[in-house]
Formats: sequence, C-alpha cells, structure tokens
Amino acid sequence: MEILEAYDTTGTAHSAAQLAGVDPKTVRRYVAARDAGIPVTGPSRRTRIIDDYMPKIEEWVERSKGKVRADIVHERLLALGFDGTERTTRRAVAEVKAAWQAGHRRTYRPWITEPGLWMQFDWGDGPKVPGPGGVLRSTLLFCAWLAWSRFRVVIPVWDQTLPTLIACLDATVRRFGGVPTYALTDNPRTVSIDHVAGIPVRHPQIVEAARHYGMAVHTCVPYDPESKGGSEATVKIAKADLVPTDANLLPDYASFAELEAACDRFCATVNARRHRESARIPDEALAEERGRLHTLPSAPHTLALGTTRSVGTDQTIRFGSVRYSTPPGLVGAEVWVRAAGTELVVVADLDALPRVPDWAENRRGLSEVARHLLSTPGNPQIDPAHYPDHPQEPGGAPKPPIPKARSVAEARFLDLGPGAHAWLIAASAAGAVRIRAKMTAAVELAAFVGVGTVDAALAVAAEAGRFAEGDLPAIVAHHVDAPSSGNVVADESHSVQPGTGAWAGFGTTAAGAGS
Repeated sequence: MEILEAYDTTGTAHSAAQLAGVDPKTVRRYVAARDAGIPVTGPSRRTRIIDDYMPKIEEWVERSKGKVRADIVHERLLALGFDGTERTTRRAVAEVKAAWQAGHRRTYRPWITEPGLWMQFDWGDGPKVPGPGGVLRSTLLFCAWLAWSRFRVVIPVWDQTLPTLIACLDATVRRFGGVPTYALTDNPRTVSIDHVAGIPVRHPQIVEAARHYGMAVHTCVPYDPESKGGSEATVKIAKADLVPTDANLLPDYASFAELEAACDRFCATVNARRHRESARIPDEALAEERGRLHTLPSAPHTLALGTTRSVGTDQTIRFGSVRYSTPPGLVGAEVWVRAAGTELVVVADLDALPRVPDWAENRRGLSEVARHLLSTPGNPQIDPAHYPDHPQEPGGAPKPPIPKARSVAEARFLDLGPGAHAWLIAASAAGAVRIRAKMTAAVELAAFVGVGTVDAALAVAAEAGRFAEGDLPAIVAHHVDAPSSGNVVADESHSVQPGTGAWAGFGTTAAGAGS
C-alpha cells in the first residue's frame, strides 16, 4: 500500500521508488497489477512454452469428454512442432481436464425423504452354507429399508427368482407393518424385462404383485449407481456384518437356520441404535412412520409361487408322485410348491398358521420353509432335521432309550447320576437278570461309600459290560482302595513269564564228562 500511495502522490515510478525504498520495476509491476484488477501480492504467472498450444489441448479434451490421455496429447503436440517435455504436457492436460470437469460435474440434490413414501431394496451375495444334501452352496441376501425411518430388513434366500422376490417383498412389508407408496430397485430381469428408448419395460407379474399391495415399483437409471446409493449402502453394511471374511473373523455357518438367526440379530442391532444421518432410532421412527404406510392386504400375493399342496399328518407333501418332507408345525396347512431348476421349493404363509412354530418365531408372511432336490417316484426326499423327536438316528440306527422313573425306587437309582442311566441302558440291552434288585443294592451301597463313587463305578461297569452280582461292589472297592492319583501301575520286579535261565546249558558239555 505504501508503494501504491507513493505512486499516486508522485505520478512517476522513479520518484515513488525513492519514497518507498524499492526498485522502480517493482513499482511499475504493482501499478500494472492494480490497473488490471488482479491481486497485487498474488503469485504472478510466467509465460510457458506450451501456452501457444493450449487452445488445441482444450479442443482435444472437449472432443474426448475429458478422457484423452496426456501421452497421446504429447505425441500430437510433437507433430505440431512442440519441443517441450512430456512433464510440461501432463501438467497442462491436468489443468485443462480440471477446468473441463468443473464445468461438467454432476450436482446432487439431497434426497428429501417423507414418511411412508419410499422403500429401497437390492440383492447381495451371501455366505456359502450347506444346502440340500449337505453340499455347500451360495446364498443371497435380500436387503430392504425404508428411506425415512432407516428401518432395515435382511432376508437370506437361495435364489433371486421372481417367486422368491415376491415372497421377500411380502415378508418385508409385513415386518414394516404397512406398505409404502414406492419401491425403488435396480433393473434385474425379475423387475425390468427390457429397455425401449431408455424406458424400462416392467415385468407384468411384478406389476400385478405390486398392484396387489398398492405399491408402485420404480427402477434406477442403468449403470448409474448414484441413483440407488441407499440400497447399495444397505447391502454393503449387511455383507460386512454377515458374510465371513478375514476382516470380521466370523465363523462359517453350519446351516441355513444359523444364517437366518444371524440376519435377525443384525436387523435387531441396527434398528435399535441411533442412525448417524437421521439422528433417530429406526425402531422408534418406524412406529411413527407406520401411520403413513398403506394398509397391508389380508392375504399375501401368491402369483408365480407354484401349485398348492396340503401337508399330511406325516409332515410330507406330494409333488410328481414323490413325497417331500416339511418342517414341524405345518401339518394340515396349505403350502405352495414349485420346481426351481433341480430343486423343489416349498413356501408357506406363516401368518395363516394357527400356531407359529418355534423355528419361525421372527418370520412373517410368505416364507420359504423347505427345499429339496427333485426326485423320482419311489425315492422320497425326507430331511431328518424335519423330525427332531423321531426315535431314530439320522443314519437309520435307533436312538438310545431315555430312562424315565416310574416308581420311587427307580427315581432313587436314577438320581445317582449319568452312570446309573448308562448302566441301566447297557444292562437292559445285555439281558442282565435281577436288575431291580441290583438297582436297590446300588442305592444302599451309595449310602455307605457316597453317591459319586457308586455312580462312577456304575459307569465303568456299563462300559466294561459287568452286570453280575458282585461286580459293582468289587469295582467300588477297587476305586476306594486304589490311590486317587489315577491309573494302577503293575509291579515289574516280578513277572509270571518264565525266564530263559534253564536254557543256558543247552547244547554244552558238562565238566568232566567224556567225549
């Protein structure tokens, strides 16, 4: 400011320089900058060797929509006579690209959500779990959320066919407690079967299903992840907490039921904690949003779920003259079955059951309850897990009997411990005689030497198969007399094995004997 004030006072650069104590060239540079309207103390830009070629670089960047590479630009500049280095070209191209992108950058308006208006859903790859037959197979995670309350639903499934999608949508809106106005998703073949002039053509069955629930299905712009960031984030968060990786150290799932339980725990956790963006707890916000949701239809939409079958008293259904088992609690219920590739899928309306089974406590509406490999007549597909209380092991062997006391004497004996249970089962299977008398004797013996000692002796007797009259007292006496440290070690100072000393003179001649 002193320089400019001196110049305004004197009107010449030479005099102003003497008053301000600087060089006259400095005065002229400051005055010129002020007259040009640029910052006086800002950095000055020197002329560059590439300045004459900048219009051409801008033309190439504009033509390529900001995608041209700097090395290609440098090759073309060399053909035009440019003699600078590639480093100079790269800096100039980067400068032009930044200016071009600033003028063509896409801007976003924050999504202003409204209660009861929008729902988003998408699919994500789930972990591998044992499927029908115990073979590991891939699963999928159906992830949905309400845009206003941020309430999330994650449902594991085996496939993403249209019937599975309809069943997942039905279960989702029933967890919401109502139906939103719109549902936004990607463009899978189950939702959009084609695009004509950029307009998605809806699958007629998904339109009919959406009309049943009073909801309009909309899809995102193809290849435009920005328009469905909410569902993408939901899938990302669910996979991070549910799919075993080296980052989360989750163990592998032993069954599909374990994966379902993990998804229920995940939903309960994320819906009970405060959301960072909305500053609301989703469970509490959902209670408020339910007042703006549409009423749920009384019956679920069953289009494309297959044919109906009734579950018999043996928990099986018939499809193609083959019997297939179903989980417990569905006897007498009507289910839907369909063939999906080489598998048979069984779907049930859990809300229509008179009593919800224990394995379906957290499920609602249409839900896949069983899946079997398709079979031929005469070869039924029976899953042993569907019969947890059946008196037969999954391999076909009978289950060991469970002792149940029916008298006071039997109760006293069984109260001795697990050894008494094992002894009774083994003695009965071996055809031992006078079992009741031996049980009474065991109870009397426990009163003298202790319950723990007799129970341990009974376990040893059951394992060794010793059920005679004096076997149990002998085992108890051995346990009482033996050191408490553990095993009995044989005395090696004497052995009943005959030695070889008598063989020492065999084949030799005694002293004094003749030849």
